[in-house]
Amino acid sequence: MRDTRESRLLLVLLVAIAFALITVDIRGGDDSPLNGPRNVAASVFGPVESGVSGMVNPVADAMRTLRESGTSGDRIRSLEQQNAQLKQQLSSSDLATGREAELDKMLGAAGAGRYTVKAAQVVAIGAAQGFSWTVTIDIGSNDGIQRDMTVINGDGLVGRITTVGPGTSTVLLASDPGFTVGTRMEGDGEIGFATGQGTEPMRVELLNGQAAVKAGDRMVTFGSENDRPFVPGVPVGTVTKVEDTPGQLTRTVLVRPFVSFTRLDLVGVVVQPPATDPRFALLPPRPTPAPAAKAPAKPAAKPKKPTPTATPTKGH
Repeated sequence: MRDTRESRLLLVLLVAIAFALITVDIRGGDDSPLNGPRNVAASVFGPVESGVSGMVNPVADAMRTLRESGTSGDRIRSLEQQNAQLKQQLSSSDLATGREAELDKMLGAAGAGRYTVKAAQVVAIGAAQGFSWTVTIDIGSNDGIQRDMTVINGDGLVGRITTVGPGTSTVLLASDPGFTVGTRMEGDGEIGFATGQGTEPMRVELLNGQAAVKAGDRMVTFGSENDRPFVPGVPVGTVTKVEDTPGQLTRTVLVRPFVSFTRLDLVGVVVQPPATDPRFALLPPRPTPAPAAKAPAKPAAKPKKPTPTATPTKGH
């Protein structure tokens, strides 16, 4: 519409009529002459408004739900991340505590045997250079490690170094079938040779076929010439079975190792042997047998009352 004088006058007239109708409606209250037209408009446009509201409200509710679900999803994801972080911190704390205990135990054993060791961590496990029972540790020639050094942990003999790199080394475990170490029996000092059998107990051939040995006896490493590859006195294991081999020049026993080869973590490489053979000083204390339960004491028998006897009287 073009902005002319007539259009402006029409606009002013319409505004004046609107104000007049509002005034009449307010003054009339419930008896307002505009109630009739208002009801007609409500009856005409009410269903349309309800229909539009019915279509719009679900959309609005859906949009609100999406916004709230997005906020809830973000909160859930945040809580899950916090939970994962807490679990990781707890796991790291438990792992650090466990490793600290392992290190203390290993250093205690090294101190008792007068070994100088370099601590290392197992970083890989698996076949290497044709061996089936090996682990890789995180120290090598840069740390002074050489081939044929003894490897121990806080429980006893782990194995020996077979290959050395600048920053890592391979350890042949005592459980490997190609592993052999000289042993000495606790107490009588009988000498033998222990061989790994994988997950089975180690097999030990005692040189004395008449050696008095029984289940529960323990043994340590005998030691090698110039302490390579084995230093003396490292705990090997406990005899679990004595095989019956009559007429043989040697005696065969099965030995359960002190070391759990499937749970290795921290180990120590012996870089300097002891000045003297520690013999059996590193063997763990034997468990104290539980005292036998005493049978309950029987109640003392009540003394029997003496039976009265008649005293004969003299006749008169």
